[in-house]
Amino acid sequence: MSTERILDDAVERKRRGAFFTPPSIAEFLVNWAVTDSDATVLDPSCGEAVFLVAAGEQLQFLGKSTADLDSQVYGVDIHQSSLEDADRLLTSAGLDARLIHSDFFEVAAPDQLGCELPLVDAVVGNPPFVRYHHHAGQVRKVAAEAAFRRGVRLSGLASSWAPLLVHASAFLKPEGRLAMVLPAELLTVHYAEPIRQWLRRRFEAVNLVIFEKLQFEGALENVVLLLARGSGGCDAFSLFFADDADSLSEIAPFEGWAVTPAVDGKWTDLLLPAAQRQLFRSALQSGFDELQSYGTIGLGTVTGANQFFTLTEETRASYEIDEGEVVKISPPGTRHLSGTSFSAADWNRLRDTGERVWMVHPESDTLSVGLRRYLAEGEERAIHKAYKCQVRDPWWRPPLVPTPDLFFTYMSHRFPRLVNNSAKVAFVNSMHGVWLTGPDRRFLRRALPLLAVNSVTLLGAEVFGRSYGGGVLKMEPREAATLPVPSREAMQLAWKELGPEQRTLERELRQGRWTTVLARVDQVLLREALGMQPDDVEALHEAAQSLRARRLNRKPSASVD
Repeated sequence: MSTERILDDAVERKRRGAFFTPPSIAEFLVNWAVTDSDATVLDPSCGEAVFLVAAGEQLQFLGKSTADLDSQVYGVDIHQSSLEDADRLLTSAGLDARLIHSDFFEVAAPDQLGCELPLVDAVVGNPPFVRYHHHAGQVRKVAAEAAFRRGVRLSGLASSWAPLLVHASAFLKPEGRLAMVLPAELLTVHYAEPIRQWLRRRFEAVNLVIFEKLQFEGALENVVLLLARGSGGCDAFSLFFADDADSLSEIAPFEGWAVTPAVDGKWTDLLLPAAQRQLFRSALQSGFDELQSYGTIGLGTVTGANQFFTLTEETRASYEIDEGEVVKISPPGTRHLSGTSFSAADWNRLRDTGERVWMVHPESDTLSVGLRRYLAEGEERAIHKAYKCQVRDPWWRPPLVPTPDLFFTYMSHRFPRLVNNSAKVAFVNSMHGVWLTGPDRRFLRRALPLLAVNSVTLLGAEVFGRSYGGGVLKMEPREAATLPVPSREAMQLAWKELGPEQRTLERELRQGRWTTVLARVDQVLLREALGMQPDDVEALHEAAQSLRARRLNRKPSASVD
């Protein structure tokens, strides 16, 4: 095969989510799932047959003759070239299987008319991981319908593995076993919530193996191994950690820690060892409240074209746009928010250094000559045809969101931060706003941004936020609402000591020494105010570091903002 063909195949495989499984992982899953020489086995997305070969070898080990393997081992794949490679690989290994060229979602289940396959003892495999923006159109519709027939309604954001997992279970005997490689987002994203609930309803016992390192060359996604058996539902899962595929031989499924996942929501905390997970859950019950208990979290102004609607002072002056036709804003992005407060002095400094500190928002329909000229140039650039501009009248007046008490930096590499909007400026949708309630708003504006720099809150951001390729941590408003922050009582106690130090700690943050501030807040808030033991505080700190490192490891060379 030519080098060009190999490169083309690699690009195509990545596009369709085909990252082929290391044999050691396939053998581990198959050896658990196939326990009898008469067992029937299905791989619903067989690719180049690594699971089929493992199944044939396991059946041979259990005493089966290779003559009957094509009536016991079944592989389905939509790509004919993969099936041809699979057939060659099986033949070279002296094995056989029945290979079916089809979209697996169009293969009827045993309880449907036209089914070509029997109920099987084991379903094994590595479903393709195609994200929602590629998993679209009729393909998505057929997949969603297959999952819905099993009582699982998936959102439009679901990647391809989710419906395939559900549809594959329809081919299992009631006492059958399912063993699959899945992306770690099974535990961590909202769209997988129906899958998590379904696992609890569908299987009698579930085992998860979580890897500490990436296992697939060319993929940025961590994986987990799912081993499930029986039917009827379960309350607790068995949970294991493995460095890599080589350490799988040390695991004996269903003989490890049993965990009870959250009834709803993400299961990111299952990535933590049991002691750290229990410490975190205990901390949430004593001394911490959700951010939404202090107020409302929401989006900034959506202009539809930030590059046009946000202006530098130079641009405003050159067009002679009146200051009454623009509003002061915190510039788009969050890198300029280095401390716990954004002040009028900060705004003035950014204005003088050429940042976009103004947003077009004329109160009157009577516009200055300068603004009319600026808007006319915008129309020449078709700004008024952007979707958000088309749906408002007039197109040039973005809907101004009320000035928030705090900014929330919802996308970051390090951790999300709360920032006091002491400049009292507006903002756009590159960050969230927090509108505080209650008589102690003034205290909360000062204390909450600093006291949120603690190991429990940082760990909560990793658990409740979502991780993206490149190591970015993102928290949408509903996720930010659940962020654990210190309770009022805990803050009052800690502020007695930290309040006088605020200027010093603010300077440390602005100079990038956030770990120094974190250590100090942990000492005063967690140990002194809340009475946590030093070892427990250190364990929580290590847990936050561990999840952050896992997230950043998805990036080839992790840098932080």
